[in-house]
Amino acid sequence: MTGNSHGDDVEFIRALAELLRENDLTELQVKREYGEDSALNVRVSRVLQAAPVQNIVQPVAAAPAASAAAPAAAAAASAAPDAGAAADPASHPGAVTSPMVGTVYLQAEPGSEPFISVGQTVSEGQTLLIVEAMKTMNQIPAPRSGTISRILVEDGSPVEFGAPLVILE
Repeated sequence: MTGNSHGDDVEFIRALAELLRENDLTELQVKREYGEDSALNVRVSRVLQAAPVQNIVQPVAAAPAASAAAPAAAAAASAAPDAGAAADPASHPGAVTSPMVGTVYLQAEPGSEPFISVGQTVSEGQTLLIVEAMKTMNQIPAPRSGTISRILVEDGSPVEFGAPLVILE
């Protein structure tokens, strides 16, 4: 970086970060050439947090037999904290996340059998789904063996980098 101060580079990187935030981008990469053998290559990225899913509890009409309703209400109240923990699938230890931005497909081609289904046992390396990015179909393999407990995306939907795709128990 001959002839250029580090302060200018820091300001340049700050400006890139601001541009990333203002335009709601997830990643920005720039190469700044100063001469034949001097360059600055900068990649600025951020992870967007998904909005938490709100659990909506509907009031239940009081039953004539109050003694039968009490155990059911107690069971619902004890299950409520667990539902809050499950609200953010990205924090689940078995979450398989998208390695790229693209469009997710659950089967190899329209009309064919899906790669996976809920309750199915998969082995490590087995294709779970496909993420299309820049006209390239990228198979997403299972990181380990297990059972598919949830599929968090719909066929043909867009996904961001790091977005949870499936839960593998």
